[in-house]
Amino acid sequence: MQQDVSVISLSKKIVILSLVFLSGCYQVGPRRLDQDESDYSRALTSSGKQQTLLNVVRLRYADTPGFLDTTQLISGYQLQRNLSVGVGTDSPVRPVGGAAIQFQESPTFTFQPVTGDSYAQSFLRPLPPGSLLPLAMGGLPIDVLFRLSVQSVNLISNAGAIGGSVGRGSPEFFELIHDLRLLQLTGLLGIQLEHSPEISGKTPPVDRVFLTVASTNDPVLSETVYETRRFFGMSRTDERVEVVYGGGKAAPGQVRLLTRTMLGVMAQIAYQIEVPAEDIRSGRTLAGTALIGRETKPIIIIHVGKERPDNVFVWTTYNNKYYWIADDDFDSKLAFTMLQILLELSKTSKNPGAIVTIPVNG
Repeated sequence: MQQDVSVISLSKKIVILSLVFLSGCYQVGPRRLDQDESDYSRALTSSGKQQTLLNVVRLRYADTPGFLDTTQLISGYQLQRNLSVGVGTDSPVRPVGGAAIQFQESPTFTFQPVTGDSYAQSFLRPLPPGSLLPLAMGGLPIDVLFRLSVQSVNLISNAGAIGGSVGRGSPEFFELIHDLRLLQLTGLLGIQLEHSPEISGKTPPVDRVFLTVASTNDPVLSETVYETRRFFGMSRTDERVEVVYGGGKAAPGQVRLLTRTMLGVMAQIAYQIEVPAEDIRSGRTLAGTALIGRETKPIIIIHVGKERPDNVFVWTTYNNKYYWIADDDFDSKLAFTMLQILLELSKTSKNPGAIVTIPVNG
């Protein structure tokens, strides 16, 4: 009798310990949610950077770029718990039983190629000044923004097509964006957006964009203000000018901004990649664009080699070679990040964004 009581007591202890052990598994859901949210965010960002770099390299070799959007992520988890406790029939009587946990993970990814109208709208449509310039209001360097996305300001051209001395751009363009960046840093450059009211039965509302150049008593900055206003065709007392899309000579009170398409933005970065000389001699690609004036360094320096690099910001492979952006090159990293922002800005697809679903059964 005393032995039976001891067996029952021991069985109770096993049950209690097993329940305590298994009860901790109920925290799987919140823990996985917190971890997966960070992990998938990093993975999506990293894959997006690699896709962009690969497409830039493809354009350098006149290869067709391809774009895939991750439209859905389903991260499924299944948790099974089993517990059994009993008393054996052998002599002496002993408690028997066991506890088991089974954890299964089954992630599913859904990709959608960007084609047709979505491709045309996202990559072949010029970036509208009304969407582009407000990025500078958020603190993005306006000189980098112009180098990436603007082909010309009035009659002054940014770097253009690939091939030898063709498309080097105008030195005045780089002088202008240098002055604009200086005015931005000192708070003298501003951007204003105006939304005209809709007239019933007539023209739809139009968003108007203005650049403002404020006056200053600083003698050095006053000269920069004067040169910038002169370039924009402003009088010495004017403080704002309207920005309109297009190339050529601007009308009084306006600045004509010819913006690039996203494909044009990526191609311009591609044209500045220093590729192996053998690839140029063999005809696989042409000589890159050589810049002139104040800025002769590529906007994004992309390295190439036959060995996988270490400590890089982003890397990819193409034709048995590695291409990467160095992690200690802040200027290139900033420009590449702004390229990613422009890519997101250009997307017009109405498909839902990436969805992370984390069901936990059990």
